[in-house]
Parts: sequence; structure tokens; C-alpha cells
Amino acid sequence: MTFWIISAGLAIIVAVLMVLALRAPKRGMTEPAAAYDLRVYRDQLREVEKDLARGVVDPADADRVRAEISRRILAADAALQTDALEADANKGAPGLVGAILAVVLVGGSLWLYMNIGAPGYGDLALKDRIVLAEEARANRPSQQEAEDSLPAYVAPPDISPDYVALVERLREAVAARPDDIQGLTLLAQNEGNLGNFRAAARAQAEIIRVRGDEATSEDYANYADMLILAAGGYVSPEAESVLTRVLALDPTNGAARYYVGLMLAQTGRPDNAFRIWDQLLREGPREAAWIEPILAQIEDLAFRAGVNYQLPEIGPGLDAPGGPSAADIEAAGEMSPSERLEMIESMVQGLSDRLGTEGGPVQDWAQLITALGVLGQTGAARSVYENAIQAFADDTRALDLLLRAGQRAQVAE
Repeated sequence: MTFWIISAGLAIIVAVLMVLALRAPKRGMTEPAAAYDLRVYRDQLREVEKDLARGVVDPADADRVRAEISRRILAADAALQTDALEADANKGAPGLVGAILAVVLVGGSLWLYMNIGAPGYGDLALKDRIVLAEEARANRPSQQEAEDSLPAYVAPPDISPDYVALVERLREAVAARPDDIQGLTLLAQNEGNLGNFRAAARAQAEIIRVRGDEATSEDYANYADMLILAAGGYVSPEAESVLTRVLALDPTNGAARYYVGLMLAQTGRPDNAFRIWDQLLREGPREAAWIEPILAQIEDLAFRAGVNYQLPEIGPGLDAPGGPSAADIEAAGEMSPSERLEMIESMVQGLSDRLGTEGGPVQDWAQLITALGVLGQTGAARSVYENAIQAFADDTRALDLLLRAGQRAQVAE
């Protein structure tokens, strides 16, 4: 309430001052020209009388001059009366303008605050904002609630009836053979093509059920994608749980990391979301499915995070020299967790050895720092980070990339 009293008082004071300024007479204003002329003509009449008394002019000339001056006096007086009438007509204009300005000032300020402000909320410290964000994340709607809030699925009108019939037959076939991986895969894909993401998510969940421990990170990533699309782009707690599983199997999965960033943005942590999306841009590749959505949103996200941001150069992607290839990642999907960890450690060691002997681009150094942090090798990550900072001391763009890698590995502030 105190805020409203102070704000209203300030707005009223400013409005009153504006009205008074409009109504006050302007300093330095001259009298009307007709009034000045009238005074001059009367002085001239007095001078004629004096000249006549002194005998400077004869009576006939004096009469002629008096007549001319009198005519001019009448004309000046008529002009002065006209000016007075116009001044009376406009007398209320400053007050009217002032009233309009006061209404615009007070009413406009109130409208702006009600639309872009946060009525009822005081200033929040950072720790309070973080607590509120955690509460929002913990108490957000479930997957089912999100789906129930959306309209029921309706097949697009431009879909061929023959295609719809084929999908219906596929549904019947899968219902008859619920453990058929190939049939479930086709059903999930085609339900997605029809925009029936709820059904696609159910089919993808069945794929994971049938595969059990052999389900890959890609299986879980597809499931998370379908859940989020079924919820209209909202990342539910159920979808978040699936994304956690994806990243446990494949920490480099770009789609999962994009959706984690989206979830953080939706729950009041634009700062953390920004860091994730910025790193995805720097890693690339340009043709990755998540790059365009990030480009469309990250500048607004950076503004919300309080970051003065300039879009970075999009990186070459995971197939760039020094990083794991697509074949490496595909092979990792077929391994057990222990085998996968051993492979990652081997790749990190190979990258470390190559950079230590041959050097390499800053992207490779940043990747090594991040990987060491993920593996929990904080001491090694800090050593590599400090060496890289010295090696690229003259390259501000490289230092920025290294700083972000150091922050992810928790070896830099």
C-alpha cells in the first residue's frame, strides 16, 4: 500500500506542476501591438496641442493632423478590442490541456504498471527468487494436467484418408502384437506425423518397456520429445524425469539439453537456461534441430537473465576434430554404463594427450574442461583451465568460451 500512496502522490504533484506551468503568464511577453500604437498616437495628439500653443503650426494644419491621428487611434482601439476578445476565448485552453495531460500521466502510468509491472509484489533478493523458482518447479502441473488443459486431438483436414486408414490398421496390428518393436516404432513415428503426440508418446513408452535395460538414450529422448509436444511445449515433471535419464545415458544429447533449458526458463531460472542454450550454440552444429529455436529465444532469455549478450559463432558440432564422432556416440548407446564410462574416460584422456603435445583450437580445450568436470576430475579440469587461460590470453572470444567451460566444470567463478 505504501508503494501506491507514494506513486500516486508523485504523479499528482507532477500533474499539478504541469497545469500551473501552463496557466502561468509567460515572462518577457510584450504588450499587444495595438496597445503600443494607441499610446504613441495619444502622445502625438498631446504634441500637436503643444505645438499649436507655441505657434509652431497654424490651426488649419493642427486640425488636419488631429483628424489623421484620431482616425489611427480608432483603428488601434478596434484592433485592441479584437485581441482582448480572442484572449478571453482562449482563456480556458491551458487549463483544459493541463487536465488532459494530468489524466494521461496518472492514468497512463497506472495502465503501464498494471500491464508490465507486478502489482502486489515487493523487491525480491536473488535467494528469494531462487526459492520461488524451486517452488514453481516442484509444484508445476503434471503431464496429465497439461494434456487435459489442451483441446482434444483432431486429425488435420489435409491428411489423406488413405493414410489415416493405414495408421488405423497399424494401431490394430500393434494392439494385437504389443511387444513388436518394429510395429511400435512405426506407430510412434506415424502418430507423430499426424500430430497425435499423446498417442505417439504412449507408443514410445511401450518401446522403452519392451526394450527394458537395452533402451537407448535416443529412445528416451524421443519419448521426452513426444511428452513435451503432447503438453503443448510445456516440460512437465514426467518429461523432466525422462530428460534426466537421457542425460545420464548421454550427457552430450543436444535435444535433451535444449529441453532442460526450456524447463528452467519456464520455472523462473532464465540464468541457468541461458548458460545451457549459449553452450549449445557454441557447440553447434548449425543444422541441429535445436539451433533455430534457441536463436529465436536466447536474446530475450539473456535480457531476462540480466546478460548483455551478443550471439556467438555457432560451433562445428560433435563431429569436429577432437570431439566424439556420431559413430562414437552411436556405439556408446549399445554399451553398459560401466563400458560407456570407460569409453568416455579413454576419449577424454586421448583428447588431453593430444592437446598437451600438439595443442588445438579453443573449442577442444573447452570441451576437455567440461568433460573433466562431468567425470568429477575437478583438479585436472582446473589445471587445464588455467593453462588454457594463459595460452589464449590475447583472444577475448576464446577467453569467454573457456570461462563458460570453467563455470560448467565448477573451476571458475
